[in-house]
Amino acid sequence: MSESDFNDLPAHVWPRNACRQEDGVVTIAGVPLPEIVEEYGTPVFVVDEDDFRSRCQDMARAFGGPEHVHYASKAFLTRTIARWVDEEGLSLDVASRNELEIALRADFPADRITAHGNNKGDDFLRACVTNGVGHVVLDSEQELVDLDTIAAAEGRVQKVMIRVKPGIEAHTHEFIATSHEDQKFGFSLASGSAFRAAEAAVRAENLELVGLHCHVGSQVFDARGFTAAADRVLSLYSRIHAELSVQLPELDLGGGYGIAYTEDEQPLNVDKVAHDLLTAVAKTAAELGIEAPAVLVEPGRAIAGPGTVTVYEVGTVKDVTVSEDEQRRYLSVDGGMSDNIRPALYGSLYDARVVSRFTEGAEVSSRLVGSHCESGDILIRDAAFPDDIVPGDLIALAATGAYAYAMSSRYNAVNRPAVVTVRAGKSKLMLRRETVEDFLALEG
Repeated sequence: MSESDFNDLPAHVWPRNACRQEDGVVTIAGVPLPEIVEEYGTPVFVVDEDDFRSRCQDMARAFGGPEHVHYASKAFLTRTIARWVDEEGLSLDVASRNELEIALRADFPADRITAHGNNKGDDFLRACVTNGVGHVVLDSEQELVDLDTIAAAEGRVQKVMIRVKPGIEAHTHEFIATSHEDQKFGFSLASGSAFRAAEAAVRAENLELVGLHCHVGSQVFDARGFTAAADRVLSLYSRIHAELSVQLPELDLGGGYGIAYTEDEQPLNVDKVAHDLLTAVAKTAAELGIEAPAVLVEPGRAIAGPGTVTVYEVGTVKDVTVSEDEQRRYLSVDGGMSDNIRPALYGSLYDARVVSRFTEGAEVSSRLVGSHCESGDILIRDAAFPDDIVPGDLIALAATGAYAYAMSSRYNAVNRPAVVTVRAGKSKLMLRRETVEDFLALEG
């Protein structure tokens, strides 16, 4: 990247309301990031509310209405986020008892919640039933039996879906590819266990089978995986219709829509994917002689990811000799793997820019690292940054709204950062910064 390029903010990576002003300061929704830092400290997550809401609207438009879109709360969930999702008319998927509790305490309508997970446990299942959760996605024979028993005890009939492994290998990181056979989620389509689970659900007195669920992966850019999965899963719809005389009304194809984390990446074209997917489902259903089910999707990253940045303060600047003819500059910031584990866990890449001023220096080989006592605490491994970055500068990573705070830790007893929302020139605290008193309060 050239020195002029470093002062740019790639529009497809940064929040929709991010802008660099004439003095070099970056604002989001009209709020200067240095002002946020002055009030809330660093590191700090800054969430563009209108960006988040607009992506909810984009998904709703692409898939035929908000009722077809379930926000994947594992990407990032607070009561505020749940309220935004509710106000935009979307549904919500949860993957733990606590995610369910957060949603309920935000007064999110339970009938628009879908519960996921491979090991839900009786307490979670009971909470789903008693609160009237719209769907429970069944992941094992044991869970099917347990949920039927719990629903019977509560005098309820619980709507369920069966999670199916369609055998589609999405082009993604091994650790986050979720549809291949040898993994913990779902029932196998190829082995016949998915049909047997569907048959058991149909026969269960206190369960109502309303559809099948699958998920091809996370951060997927090859849209063909979604249509291939739909095609395979619809073959099971046909068998269920033929052998069990049941017409399933819904098909949940999960999430996984890729976003741009760096300037040279392009996000998945959701409008095109939705059009192609809905067309393929209708065509395949017609060929199989069944009614086309309503298609549900579960985007998380594609909604929450792009609208958030994490702002750090640069601390130590150190030049390291790599070889006889190579040096690398290490820029240390006051956060790292505790607030963003993705680079260490997945080798994830990010776009970083100085946001407190213009930079004018020549580019040098650089590495952006955190402050943790861990050699793998690296946010950006290989970059060319201006050589005039100095201690006290503010530098921000874009597209950190998904799976950063949600996967954060207290490693080295570092406080989780504050999360601040911005809209129409004003900021508001969503989550306060943790303190050492929060840590100590956990001790007995």
